[in-house]
Order: sequence, then C-alpha cells, then structure tokens
Amino acid sequence: MVQMRPKSIAVFNSNDIYPISADSTMPFEQHRDIFYLSGADQEETILVLFPDAMDAKHKEILFVRETNAHIAVWEGEKLTKAKATEVSGIQTIYWLTDFDKVFFDLMTEADTIYFNTNEHYRQAVETQTREDRFIAKCKKDFPAHQWAKSNPILQQIRGVKEPEELELMQTACNITEKGFRRVLGFVKPGVWEYGIEAELLHEFIRNRSKGFAYTPIIASGNNANVLHYIENNQQCEEGDLILMDVAAEYANYSSDLTRTIPVNGRFTKRQKEVYNAVLRVKNEATKLLVPGTLWAEYHKECGKLMTSELLGLGLLDKADVQNENPDWPAYKKYFMHGTSHHIGLNTHDYGELKTPMKANMVFTVEPGIYIPTEKMGIRLEDDVVIQEAGEPFNLMENIPIEVEEIEQLMNK
Repeated sequence: MVQMRPKSIAVFNSNDIYPISADSTMPFEQHRDIFYLSGADQEETILVLFPDAMDAKHKEILFVRETNAHIAVWEGEKLTKAKATEVSGIQTIYWLTDFDKVFFDLMTEADTIYFNTNEHYRQAVETQTREDRFIAKCKKDFPAHQWAKSNPILQQIRGVKEPEELELMQTACNITEKGFRRVLGFVKPGVWEYGIEAELLHEFIRNRSKGFAYTPIIASGNNANVLHYIENNQQCEEGDLILMDVAAEYANYSSDLTRTIPVNGRFTKRQKEVYNAVLRVKNEATKLLVPGTLWAEYHKECGKLMTSELLGLGLLDKADVQNENPDWPAYKKYFMHGTSHHIGLNTHDYGELKTPMKANMVFTVEPGIYIPTEKMGIRLEDDVVIQEAGEPFNLMENIPIEVEEIEQLMNK
C-alpha cells in the first residue's frame, strides 16, 4: 500500500476452481498473491486495498462468499465474517454479493486501479482466469480510470522473505528430508519409478503436507536426460542412476529438491566422477549467491564453473570452448538449463531478477550434467537463503548429498 499511487485502489482475486469434465474439478489452489497479502485460502474471495479511502474502514476490505447451514453440510465450514478477520487481520469483511455496489462507490473516489496481471518470466497461461475476467469487466465499467500494475510491487516484496515465511519453508524442506531418507531404504534393482513416488507421497502427507510442491520427476536411467520427465512408469535397473526432482509443500510454501542416487546402492567410478563434478559446481555456485549479485551475471559464472568440470571429465576439449557460440556456450551441450530460480509460495516464485540480489531472497541451486550416450543424467539441488553477510544458509543442509553418506544409508 505504501508504494501505490495517490487515490488508487488495488484488487486481488482468488483462483477459480478449474473443471476437468462432467462434474469433476481439480483441487482448489488459492492464488498465491491474495494468500500472501491476506492469508485467506478460500475460493471466491476478493481483497481490496484503498489507502486513501475517505472512510477509514474501507482502506482494506475482504469480500468472502456468504456461508450457511446448507453449504456447511455439503462443502464443509467456510469463513464467517469473524473467522475471516481472525485469518486475515482485516476488520472490514463484506459478503461477496455486496462487491459490485461497494466497489462502484469506492471507484468514485479513486483515480487509478491496480490490476494483478501475471508477469512471471516463465508464465504461459492460456486459460482465462478469474483475474482476467475482472480486469475485462473493470475496463468496460470504468473506462475513465487510469490503470496500473500490481506485479512490480509484488515481485519486489514477495521476493524478499519474512522470518515467518522462512520458517514455513524450512518445515517444507524438513518434510522433504524425511521422504528422501525413506526412499534411500526402499530403492533397489527392480523397483518401479511410481513405487518411489508413492513412498515419497506417503511420507509427505503423514507429515501434514498436502503433497508434492510440483509434479514429481522420478527418472531412472536415460529418463533423467528428459528434463521434464513426469511419466514415472519405468522399472529401475541394476547399474542405473535415478534422478529424483521431488519435494513437499507446507502451508502453500514450496521446497524444491533434486538428488541422484544409484539403483543398487553403489556408484560406479564414472558415475562418482560426474556426480562429484556436479556437486562441486553446486557448492561453488552457492557461494556466489550474496547481496548485490546480478542473476544474469551469476549464470555466466556458473557456466564457467561447469565448463571447467566438463573439461576435467573429458566431455569437452579446449577446441570446443575456443570455438563456442557465445549465445550457446559449449557447456550447454551437457547442462542446458539455468542454475537458480526464486522459490517461495510458488516453486518458480516471484522475485526481482534484473536488480541486485538482496538478503532473505531464497534461491534454488541446481546444476546438472546430462550424458545420454552414457545413460546418465545427474542433477543436484538445494534451496538457500541469501544472508546479509557470508555464504547463504542452506535450508536443506541436513538432506544427504555426499556420495559416501548416500551409499552408507542405502546399504544399512
């Protein structure tokens, strides 16, 4: 609200409940922006912020769906006005049926309306959202108002995590650790990728997570060389590695873990060489995540680290590097994705990328080396918090990663 223009109003809508077909729907997932700003985790909720409202009670308003005994029986308990205040801290609660009337009245006082458009650099949304419909209606009903964007403000404030957020993310990482330790004792030649997925989901849910923070990748053998392999339907064979990019959510906050383990509990000499090369890149890249670092420059440095390791492994030679295309460096043949992204309420979270990094931003660190000709794909990933001084704090520091510890736990 501090960053909004004078006489401006900002509106944030819940997500829709999305249909599958017939009467089936996907599970409701709250729009992360309204959840971040209000804590309201219920469909058909609208948050209105109006710092210069003439009536002080209208500086912040939460509109919620009116509940009744029938809804309570068929759908379960919904937010009452008192409960909505308890959840959000917002004193002025109206039923959703009052929105049009109240909003029209407020718009007569406002000059500018902030729309909450999705400007995440990875977004590729084709579905019309509740927010989209609201924006279209507003432009039609209030053509004389100025428009502004909420997204730049949200990118700035959501990117830097509060202590309470870091605590929730640590809990998500701790649940992920329990799942990973469980599968270390489960994996052996002949198990199926979906069996590993089931073991993880069991452990996550029994620790009060809703489940996976994102669609899990359980990729054995050459499946690991498909970056977004999600079929998870193949048998794990003797001598292969399994790349597991899978993690728990907790209270809508994500964790994001990748580990690569041997099906039979022992890395071969070559697997160990490549694994430790990836681990060295991860450890050195992590040290670069400090206040003031620029995301684009950081990735260039990660490329240099990876180039050095690929030379050492014999996957590149000096001629490959000397003759490389600057727009697609030689290392990209074996490491074709980025090293880090913001993480928080979204796995690929909001956060500024073109300005210097700040303390309490949380980034993944996830280098990988992919060698289809050797039936090997290795990626390692942790979630780290940038500190005011010194190296980042690793939220996953207790999750096994060293070759010796993984082998020891798999062979207990």
